[in-house]
Amino acid sequence: MAIEIKAPSFPESVADGTVATWHKKPGEAVKRDDLIVDIETDKVVLEVLAEADGVLGAIVANEGDTVLSNQVLGSIEEGSAAAAPAAAAAPAAAAAAPAAGEGEDDPVAAPAARKLAEENGINIASVAGTGKGGRVTKEDVVAAVAAKKAAPAAAPAKAAAPSAAAPVFAAGDRIEKRVPMTRVRATVAKRLVEAQSNMAMLTTFNEVDMTEVMALRSKYKDLFEKSHNGVRLGFMSFFVKAATEALKRFPAVNASIDGGDIVYHGYADIGVAVSSDRGLVVPVLRNAELMSLAEIEGGIATFGKKARDGKLSMDEMTGGTFTITNGGTFGSMMSTPIVNPPQAAILGMHNIIQRPMAINGQVVIRPMMYLALSYDHRLIDGKEAVTFLVTIKNLLEDPARLLLDI
Repeated sequence: MAIEIKAPSFPESVADGTVATWHKKPGEAVKRDDLIVDIETDKVVLEVLAEADGVLGAIVANEGDTVLSNQVLGSIEEGSAAAAPAAAAAPAAAAAAPAAGEGEDDPVAAPAARKLAEENGINIASVAGTGKGGRVTKEDVVAAVAAKKAAPAAAPAKAAAPSAAAPVFAAGDRIEKRVPMTRVRATVAKRLVEAQSNMAMLTTFNEVDMTEVMALRSKYKDLFEKSHNGVRLGFMSFFVKAATEALKRFPAVNASIDGGDIVYHGYADIGVAVSSDRGLVVPVLRNAELMSLAEIEGGIATFGKKARDGKLSMDEMTGGTFTITNGGTFGSMMSTPIVNPPQAAILGMHNIIQRPMAINGQVVIRPMMYLALSYDHRLIDGKEAVTFLVTIKNLLEDPARLLLDI
């Protein structure tokens, strides 16, 4: 009996998806809950799992095809491989034949890791997994590719790790590789261009002295981690907390434009940009104004892990009334972040640099960070934007204000 393999049910905000990767070939044996195919949407990659044991039958939606919600992608013939039709048996023998060292003991690996391994001729079974339960991550494959390239001769110096999203080339290569833009990258590109075209977007800058926040973190980070079951105290929670307080005082920064109306939100759903194999993604902390520092840090840590494993859900990626992005993680000194519509503003954090500052008539060295607030001038006046950013600066330079609500 044949069981149809269908695309997932997409939410109303997602019109369609693209078949990204088939992880099984026609005629290949599958087990219940095996990953069969990835469907890429504008926001996340959705995994389609086998509903029963059997053999993969005909594929009707190939990689790169656009599919709708619940559209049939292929079928599974229930039963063992021996019970499959004779026509499928021959190609199955060639297609499903494992490479040397592979087979039933093939390790669990992220879809992106398998794809990168195939592109670079790496046997996935030879890669040591560092993920949960020994799962092979894309970073593991990138390291294996780098080791393979360096094997003929020792490198004279340690090179920077290549981007996991880009193909890996050896030094001196003059080849080119053309790959289709992912739906996520294409959607991000489209939205960013639309934001700049449809908004009156401006950016205002300020700087914040991180001395007090760093001292507080240094004094309590060990006790904080011990008291909150391993949750580490970082800087982002202070910025989220300061932003939610500032949003209460300046509701226009937490608003959005809907046609001819202004929608004021009585809650702060903060989008926090995190890095993943597929680029920068922005999961949302719901009702961040009600969260403690530990809850914020725990939520961000969970999002970071899910992003690396490609497990962020559609719901976790949608909505948001205000966004915070931290280019300082990658060494950025200054930037002008682009507002994520329909939001009205975005806060950009940057690198912390020890700089000489004039304090009470004396030159002292202080850890300073530049802040950037990009905002939609149609909704937010310049005075409001500047005062909002100064409020965040004041709250961070005197963190006791966050506790005293002053």
